[in-house]
Amino acid sequence: MKYYPVNLAIGGRKCMVIGGGEVAARKISTLLECGGLVEVISPELTPGLQKLYVEGRLRWLAKPYDPGDLAGAFLVIAATDNEKVQAEVFAEASAANQLVNVADVPLRCNFILPALLSRGDLVLAVSTAGKSPALARLISRELAEAYGDEYATVVEIMGFLRPLILARGLDHRRNREIFAALLHPELPTWVKKGDWPSLREHFSMVLEDGLETESLKKIEKMLNC
Repeated sequence: MKYYPVNLAIGGRKCMVIGGGEVAARKISTLLECGGLVEVISPELTPGLQKLYVEGRLRWLAKPYDPGDLAGAFLVIAATDNEKVQAEVFAEASAANQLVNVADVPLRCNFILPALLSRGDLVLAVSTAGKSPALARLISRELAEAYGDEYATVVEIMGFLRPLILARGLDHRRNREIFAALLHPELPTWVKKGDWPSLREHFSMVLEDGLETESLKKIEKMLNC
């Protein structure tokens, strides 16, 4: 099956997780990082999930799954080995047109989760359409060597500059030229080394009328965070 790649905005949306074991814990960690309102249905939780519950970061229904429990959920993940529960969760979510993923059972999913590499707001996803999760993880590890933590700062800087450039009112073609020119091949290296003089000179060269002092100070601060 060919899957359609998409990034979901789940902030403030109800995300149901059936199961309270280690697999569920990994899924829940990502959901919470992305702002999902997580509700867990499971008689028991791992110590880590117990801690999140005590801290008020998730809601816990300490019971087995029952049909009807998924009402109002935007996204559903079943992290359980119980095949009867898997089938019931998939049937209920599908009938309600909810996004549903039964861990490690592609036939009971209408979306799958790729291997992820995160560097701040930069997220690299690798998928084999469920055919080889091990290969996806291998490629993700290789990407981790090529894209270090400095890329999180590169994204922050580019995100800061983008609205400033767009506010200049230049035509679309010129904006594209500027954005491309800003991404100098050495940009990640300068960021990694904290080479502010090279960065400042580069920005001044690309942005012909330069940046305001306050904007330069904000970018320099990003380097030192």
